Amino acid sequence: MKSRLPEGFGGGAGNMQSMIRKAQKMQEEMEKKQEELSGREFSASAGGGAVSVVITGNKQVQKISLKPEAVDPEDVEMLEDLIKAAVNEALRQIEETTSREMDSITNGLNIPGIV
Repeated sequence: MKSRLPEGFGGGAGNMQSMIRKAQKMQEEMEKKQEELSGREFSASAGGGAVSVVITGNKQVQKISLKPEAVDPEDVEMLEDLIKAAVNEALRQIEETTSREMDSITNGLNIPGIV
């Protein structure tokens, strides 16, 4: 019994060249998208807007804003929790957006080492 390759595989050197060109094009598109995403800003807030953060797509914190009512010297732990929650939400947005936009390029193909 002969094994059959999935459609699009096999077929000699011409098909291999085509697959290589497609892979190179996909890589170029992914690099362009990663560059675009790294320049994009993501923002999130916590505590009803008491703490807000802005983080770039390459995960650099650009800004942290605190409303005066969030700063209570008697409850520093709450402020720390609000900052952590806002930062984590912005990072989650970055991961979700990156994954969604890369999936649109790779058509959901799971490529190791790619977000």
